[in-house]
Amino acid sequence: SVVAVTFIGLVLLGNWQMRRLQWKLELIERIETRVGAAPIEAPSKAEWHGINQRDHEYLRVTVTGQFLHQHQTLVQALSDLGGGYWVLTPLMTPTGEIVLINRGFIPLDVKKDFETGVVMAPDETRVTGLLRINEPDGIPFRSNDPEAGRWYSRDVHAIARANGLTGVAPYFIDAEKGPEAEGLPIAGMTRLVFRNTHLVYALTWYSLAILLLVMTLYAIRMERSDREEDCRRASDSSE
Repeated sequence: SVVAVTFIGLVLLGNWQMRRLQWKLELIERIETRVGAAPIEAPSKAEWHGINQRDHEYLRVTVTGQFLHQHQTLVQALSDLGGGYWVLTPLMTPTGEIVLINRGFIPLDVKKDFETGVVMAPDETRVTGLLRINEPDGIPFRSNDPEAGRWYSRDVHAIARANGLTGVAPYFIDAEKGPEAEGLPIAGMTRLVFRNTHLVYALTWYSLAILLLVMTLYAIRMERSDREEDCRRASDSSE
């Protein structure tokens, strides 16, 4: 019947949310372990083909090289400090590999100071931060427009093409804030708070299933009571 199908559907939805809850808890535990660990060397070119979200995202990594400030890219961002931009600067390692570094956040009113990329002395620097997976295709309702220089997501491959760069890692690194870091960009702003409402949704679906069951049993009981009453009236009228 329709009631049985609906009841089973509600229970299955609750079960699905419970599986999602377990997945989210494991994800949070995995990320907390990674961000609190000692940094490891960022994956080299020989390892790039195996980079994936489950095994690598939010690993704390370190990389050494020279910033290519002339190829700097600004990506629109909405942070805890309001609207602004992420400053993404390629870093070339001693072996010629390039890793895109998210050096941090800048507010809207200083955009012009970072648009062209300040050409600085090619001093070697060491960056430590969290490995992040490529963000292709922009964001909902806003696609990246490389020709116009409008970026809404940190699409490593598209940014590399727009800047004529090759040998670029398929990930980027969110730089963490060092003890001596001051001024702009503001590093160390990776958002690590994950929305976890799966238990609430699961309880909602289970509650609806129970409510449906109770209402169905109540309706059956009322129908049976009405039938008994009709039979009793029919019996009384026949006497």
